[in-house]
Amino acid sequence: MIDIFGSYCGSAPTAASWMGRWNSDPVLILALLGAAAAMIRLRGHARHAGWVAIGVLAIVFLSPLCALSVALFSARTLHHLLLIGVAAPLLAVAVPVRTPLPPMVALALSTITLWFWHLPAAYDAALSNKLLYWAMQASLLATAWTYWDAVRRADPPVALTLIATGAAQMGMLGAILTFVAQPIYASHLATTVSFGIGPVVDQQLAGLAMWVIGLIPYAVIGALVARATWRRMALA
Repeated sequence: MIDIFGSYCGSAPTAASWMGRWNSDPVLILALLGAAAAMIRLRGHARHAGWVAIGVLAIVFLSPLCALSVALFSARTLHHLLLIGVAAPLLAVAVPVRTPLPPMVALALSTITLWFWHLPAAYDAALSNKLLYWAMQASLLATAWTYWDAVRRADPPVALTLIATGAAQMGMLGAILTFVAQPIYASHLATTVSFGIGPVVDQQLAGLAMWVIGLIPYAVIGALVARATWRRMALA
């Protein structure tokens, strides 16, 4: 019988042990290898984007970052930012959504999903139940994938609006985490001590990561959309 309780990435590591905590889950490794093999049928930029996306997913789920995110909420935030801000847009390039959603619906779903899993009750539940953990990961990736696919398909004014709104909601969530005066995630109340920081500082680092690291994909993709629009206007 499969034990669904407890953290998927294991117990919280210490500052001295986390770098040796690689995930060797054979099911996940085979799934990632299968996904990488499936990208062979793609061509050009799509194939390259797909392989890089799989590489990012391997870093997120197989590297010591997986275990570190059990100890530090800031590491969990980096985990999520790689998932939704790097892997998801690359997958949108490699494998476009078959049934795309209206742009504002895709934006709303990705925003609601991100904020829901940052509610303390939902977050703590996901870290103590493996099924909920994978529900968190799958829903974050799927809705972000759909969102970035909508950005890719949209006309420039709509795409830039989606990007600006997505960046704004990310920044707002980051602000809440940065300025909250007390720890809000029970999962990390005692797991940060080994790293020389308290849970409030850990949350503040997570909020700052959302402000700095989390906004980079929006800025980069927004710049690419603007540049492509400028080139089309110059050639018109």
